Amino acid sequence: MKLSAGTKDLMTEANHERISPQQGQPLTAAGLTTAGFRQAPHPLPSGSPHRALNYEPPVWLRNGHLQSIWPALFRQVSLTTPETEIIATDDDDELHLDWYRQGSDRLAILSHGLEGNSRRPYIRGLARALLRDGWDVLAWNYRSCGGVMNHQPVFYHSGATGDLSQVVRHGLEQGYRSLALSGFSMGGNLSLLYLAEQGEAVDSRIAGAVTFSVPCDLAGGARVLARPSRRIYMKRFLRDLETKMTIKAGLFPELITVAGFGDIRSFKEFDDRYTAPLHGFRDAEDYWARCSAVFRLRDIRVPALMVNALDDPFLSEQCFPAKDLLGDHVTLETLRWGGHVGFVESASDGYYWSERRATAFFRQFY
Repeated sequence: MKLSAGTKDLMTEANHERISPQQGQPLTAAGLTTAGFRQAPHPLPSGSPHRALNYEPPVWLRNGHLQSIWPALFRQVSLTTPETEIIATDDDDELHLDWYRQGSDRLAILSHGLEGNSRRPYIRGLARALLRDGWDVLAWNYRSCGGVMNHQPVFYHSGATGDLSQVVRHGLEQGYRSLALSGFSMGGNLSLLYLAEQGEAVDSRIAGAVTFSVPCDLAGGARVLARPSRRIYMKRFLRDLETKMTIKAGLFPELITVAGFGDIRSFKEFDDRYTAPLHGFRDAEDYWARCSAVFRLRDIRVPALMVNALDDPFLSEQCFPAKDLLGDHVTLETLRWGGHVGFVESASDGYYWSERRATAFFRQFY
């Protein structure tokens, strides 16, 4: 596979940052040992009820950058072609769904990350694992994702729970006895925020959720990605978003322009210019404050698991919330390694650690 110059630069930078970790270092009450890092990983707030599990990645992948980019570039997941469906939204738009059915009475709904889609390796990998465990799976695409532009000026954002709610309702209408949610990155924030908004009124058939690499503090995550050391990630996100907004500008020239898009360097600038005004927020800060799941976790009333790695290059310290923010139903598990939507394993069966963790967590529901 031919790598872009930017990807080569990032992999080189990651290799320079990695040093051999000392083995056998114990966990501490406040977080994880900093052995093996040139810079300490995120310190956990005092009182964080984190649970550190046994995840030992290959030695050469004990680096957050490499964990984040390796699966996207090189992982392939063998999975049957899904049955596709398009459902209409209440505002005359549409959502594109991928169904993997095997006659189960349990359905798992999978939500992807920013500028991802329902066919990404991490979605297909979890779908394969859940199918093996007896679930039906529904992976969905946010508006404008999956290679099909939506019809309205709006697209998607980290708090677009109305669309997830419609997908959940549609899934339950198929007659399933129970339903579980899983989300990666932005999809994790979206899933947790949806459950928080449901609160006590959550449908009794919704059993719970497991989420990975969750930027539940949107403002902090935006600031992290604005750092010079994260420029490769930001450049790639903005490249994809510019393509999308150029199409939108052609469809809605009275509302959207891409003039000067090349001057945008951060999510603050992008969200101020596009996400906030198109979706009814005052500005980026208002959007982040209203859509960060970290402020609503205590409202969740079903078992929910959030797994974040301390070497995740996308997450702020506030993405590892203390117990008083988690509430009674949310569990935070922190891993020393894993990167952003990484959790790579070199196993003969092809499964990643995150897929084993998700299926194990979901087994409590049946």
